[in-house]
Amino acid sequence: MSQKKKIIFIKDTGLVDKTKDFSEIFIKYVRESNLENSVEIVRVGDIGIYNKGIVIKILPDNFIYINVEEKHIKNILEDSVKNNKAVEGLLYKFQDKQLRIVLRNCGVINPENIEEYIAQDGYQAIKKVLTEYTADKVVNEFKISGLRGRGGGGFPTWMKWNFAKGVVADQKFIICNGDEGDPGAYMDRSVLEGDPHSVIEGMMIGGFTIGASKGYLYIRAEYPLAVERVQKALDQAYAYGLLGKNILGTNFNFDLEIRLGAGAFVCGEETALIASIEGKRGCPTPRPPYPAVKGLWGKPTVINNVETLATVPVIINKGGEWFAKIGTLNSKGTKVFALTGKVKNSGLVEVPMGITLREIVFDVGGGILNNKKIKAIQTGGPSGGVIPEKFFDTPVDYDNLQKLGSIMGSGGMIVIAEDDCLVDLAKFYLGFCVEESCGKCAPCRIGGKQLYNILTEISEGKGELKDIEKLKQISLAMQKASLCGLGQTASNPVASTLQYFEEEYRKHIVDKKCETGKCKGLLKYEIIQEKCVRCGVCMRNCPIQAITGNREKGYVIDPVKCISCGRCFEVCKFGAISR
Repeated sequence: MSQKKKIIFIKDTGLVDKTKDFSEIFIKYVRESNLENSVEIVRVGDIGIYNKGIVIKILPDNFIYINVEEKHIKNILEDSVKNNKAVEGLLYKFQDKQLRIVLRNCGVINPENIEEYIAQDGYQAIKKVLTEYTADKVVNEFKISGLRGRGGGGFPTWMKWNFAKGVVADQKFIICNGDEGDPGAYMDRSVLEGDPHSVIEGMMIGGFTIGASKGYLYIRAEYPLAVERVQKALDQAYAYGLLGKNILGTNFNFDLEIRLGAGAFVCGEETALIASIEGKRGCPTPRPPYPAVKGLWGKPTVINNVETLATVPVIINKGGEWFAKIGTLNSKGTKVFALTGKVKNSGLVEVPMGITLREIVFDVGGGILNNKKIKAIQTGGPSGGVIPEKFFDTPVDYDNLQKLGSIMGSGGMIVIAEDDCLVDLAKFYLGFCVEESCGKCAPCRIGGKQLYNILTEISEGKGELKDIEKLKQISLAMQKASLCGLGQTASNPVASTLQYFEEEYRKHIVDKKCETGKCKGLLKYEIIQEKCVRCGVCMRNCPIQAITGNREKGYVIDPVKCISCGRCFEVCKFGAISR
């Protein structure tokens, strides 16, 4: 064995985190094999692989093993640790089309050890800035890079920093928005858990540029591991003299602390987030003035999200021109997506801007689960839109997604298959946005509820054709008149599904039929007597005894008792149940 191995345990993604117990079992085998001095055991957040059980990674060989069980440990130690060979049956390979800039250190370093971050060029960027750069030079470097905010709006980072830099004030602030609230999104959490120092360093560079001496990391309280690791990283940075007074022997003073968010989706909006930090109810306020002029406690404030800040040190180290060569004309660099839904390899992926949706789903994601036919992709979280299969060869960037009626958002990407109902999907997202609305403005508060009620009527077979026009009108009114981004984009799932899949709405309304079976209010289960072999399996599996009969006379479903659970449809092997 030529050099010491680092064995990294990835956080298990099941309902119960079994990684800690498993790592203890692994350590026992290491001791029994007398390999304590040959390996280093590290537990990290995750590296973007999901639904694959226990995952471990071995460095420097970069072997990634999935679905690891105790019976595999001896082979891993013998083949990978002693003989530098891969255990083929467990090996997982990332696709070559990924490019890890934001996630560069996740799953590579121990996030609780500042020295490992420093060994990966950590804190070299802030040293370079403090000793070689002026604030104007930093702004120009990011102007060259073309970095746009990864939190959803895509506003140029250099421009936001330049606005705040130009405001004269006795105090300025920089805030990291780690209040990730999209269903199924976990980009920010993964970076905060796996590479907290990169975010801290990004905030330091931003603070120097705008003239801030104080910063806050606003993190969801539901992310306890992220909070714990960020706090450890802050403690270490202070201990190493990288935070506090006269950093690295210069006159730059900068302090950071954590503020916990209560999980309100609306607090992803800048002014609502600021209100939350100030101890107020998280509600948006009209702009202007913008936070860069008048923000936290009335002082100039810059807010960047986790992904943006994690990119900042890399741009300083490698240069704006290097970053600008990646991506498209108006969307530079990479984007991290939480790829979920009906895709074989769900997880975090980081890809260059300009890659197509088809490449992400089929080349990176491995294709559709159970080899079903794909129907669409939903991007941008609950505020995003649905893109049909005919547009999958469109390069992914801010402008193209907007043209298609969707948004980049913070990076949610859900694969929708042929057995998914888009009316039901739109209703789900509207329900989420209605619940998360702060209620301050009428277009969002009333319009969202109206849309949800209409979709409910349609899904229960009570819809009318005139409802389609109502949905379009209310959606447009919300987009034009809502106070903040939540209300302005909440109707996107409705507007985009109507734009591309209006026929599916019409079938729900006119034919009173949901072909996917997701809208239970439209399902009427019946037994097709010609196909029924009278085995009685449907009756035995009905949870409420809505099916009666016997082998001699046959079986029938009582439509009054039936709750449309679909159990009879699932268990019948002869296709004798219609819906």
